[in-house]
Amino acid sequence: MLLHLGRVPVLVVSSADAARDVLKTHDRVFASRPRSKIIEKLLYNGRDVASAPYGEYWRQMKNVREEEISLMMEKIRKSSPLRVNLSELLTTLTNDVICRVLMERFTRLLDVFSVGSYVPCLAWVDWIRGLDGQLEKTRTDFDEFLERVVQDHVDGDGDRNDFVDVLLAIQREKTVGFEIDRSSIKALILDVFVGGTDTSSALMEWALTELLRHPECLNRLQEEVRTICEGKSSVSEEDIQEMNYLKAVTKETLRLHPPLPLMVPHVSTQDVMINAWAIGREVVTWGPDAEEFRPERHLDTPADFRGHDFELIPFGAGRRICPAISFAVVFNEVVLANLVHGFDWQSTEDEIDVVESTGSVVHRMFPLRASPVVRTPHAF
Repeated sequence: MLLHLGRVPVLVVSSADAARDVLKTHDRVFASRPRSKIIEKLLYNGRDVASAPYGEYWRQMKNVREEEISLMMEKIRKSSPLRVNLSELLTTLTNDVICRVLMERFTRLLDVFSVGSYVPCLAWVDWIRGLDGQLEKTRTDFDEFLERVVQDHVDGDGDRNDFVDVLLAIQREKTVGFEIDRSSIKALILDVFVGGTDTSSALMEWALTELLRHPECLNRLQEEVRTICEGKSSVSEEDIQEMNYLKAVTKETLRLHPPLPLMVPHVSTQDVMINAWAIGREVVTWGPDAEEFRPERHLDTPADFRGHDFELIPFGAGRRICPAISFAVVFNEVVLANLVHGFDWQSTEDEIDVVESTGSVVHRMFPLRASPVVRTPHAF
């Protein structure tokens, strides 16, 4: 479907075959990202990885970020499954109150439509409605906060070896083909932090929603988890490797509720949006029950979500595929397995709705509420 947003033509890809053409056959052609006033203001003019134009800068910074994802995965393996969270992994972002306020403003602005980005002669509209002022204030506040984080590591005693320390070491040792400045470091911190919080919580929220709406699926998942973890009080990353139904639940949740339904736009001569939400509901691919939550459909199929099977691409595909797939999936599966292992869950509502919010990351429109019943110790 071709849309014209002001002077910008936008192609929305809503089928697996079309997604294959864009993300595989013509992957290199569509590997870049579109520019916008909001990206320039909030993401250091696209100096992060997610929004950087395709080229040498993106390739080098992508390698840096992938190394850091591996480090975070290793920290998860060494952590108690019940205590794993992004705040512990990104130890530099320790001020939860400041982070919460800034993140709410940041993510809200990412979803705002900038008239001036599509119709330049109407850029004054963004100023009149206060968008320019909000962008500048949020950019300044976030930059000051991240500057304190980075400077704290510069002034530190060197005992830590977290995300920011590694980036500073790369900056000092000049191990990439160009100079990494403070803006690049702060943009990479934003990439990992922003990309890993809202999407993970949305995925977990939708998984629990569907399980509560389908008690038979919840019971089957609990039976699998509790059988494999019999005698254990918690579930580890090693345990979930044997949980085929848990993986099917994850796939089915991602099929029906991809956290980024339109993913991050690609750009060529046109902006291209991949409609992962619509692709996951194609009747021709998933059958007449495509709108139903049925994890069993994934037990006997080799289709995966790692960019090779275009009927299921919640993380994208091709050169710009999300680099944190393994981290995101393991994180969510470990947490979900522990929730169903340690508690029996009951809905507090007669009927659980699946009304979606608006925005680049899709949550439930209304909060999910349920009653957990703690299992007694002798039940483990």
